Amino acid sequence: MRFATKAFLGALALSATVAAALAQASAPTPWELKHDTGYAYSKDGKLLTYKMGTNNAGLLFKGARKVPKGTLFFIGQNGQLYMRTGPYLESDGTFMFGSD
Repeated sequence: MRFATKAFLGALALSATVAAALAQASAPTPWELKHDTGYAYSKDGKLLTYKMGTNNAGLLFKGARKVPKGTLFFIGQNGQLYMRTGPYLESDGTFMFGSD
């Protein structure tokens, strides 16, 4: 009987730990974009990073546009990168396209 009780309590503690970890994983996390680093979505659908220099920065900015604040980026089921500049948060601050 003691073994069954200990096993039950162990399983209960494990499930509580897993539930807490899943709850933490669902919280939004900020991107950590770094200065002098380029981020690319390649023609074959890979996400890549490049170390950048400043010797040709003028050429880099030619044709570049600022990303508007409030832009959401996501990968669709087809593997394509998309962006949305419309609303993506509910009035209470939760993500309106979440799994719930």
